[in-house]
Amino acid sequence: MNRSISEKMLPQKQKKKNNENQIVKKNRFLIAVNVLGSAGPIRFVVNEDDSVAGVIDTALKLYAREGRLPVLGSDVNRFLLYPANAGLDAMNPSLKIGLCEGRTFVLCKKQSHPQMTEARSEMIAQKRSGSWKAWLNKSFNFKIISH
Repeated sequence: MNRSISEKMLPQKQKKKNNENQIVKKNRFLIAVNVLGSAGPIRFVVNEDDSVAGVIDTALKLYAREGRLPVLGSDVNRFLLYPANAGLDAMNPSLKIGLCEGRTFVLCKKQSHPQMTEARSEMIAQKRSGSWKAWLNKSFNFKIISH
């Protein structure tokens, strides 16, 4: 029945009993998530086995709860999480956050590319070809002959 002081002080969420009634402590750490366009980082504690998608979800919820601007929404699939100083590749959403070396991250919205329809591609092609000639003809009221 003798427990050490540190075991008594652990919060219930951090305690996990296995079959042998031993206490296993989950590793937790503080991270900072910077959101592009926002004033400063969001800081919160995560478990090392939390997924990157879970971290993004928590960051979006805290961001909204704090009333920060710009408004981001809550769809986790529309965002990417990058390590702040470890390359240019976004982290895999199923990766565990504890596997990343850093504790500072950058949260960015995914770039949305409008779908290119046939009508839109024709319109863009027409704008690119000869548009300066049409503008010049219209502006100065004279014709430029193409070779």
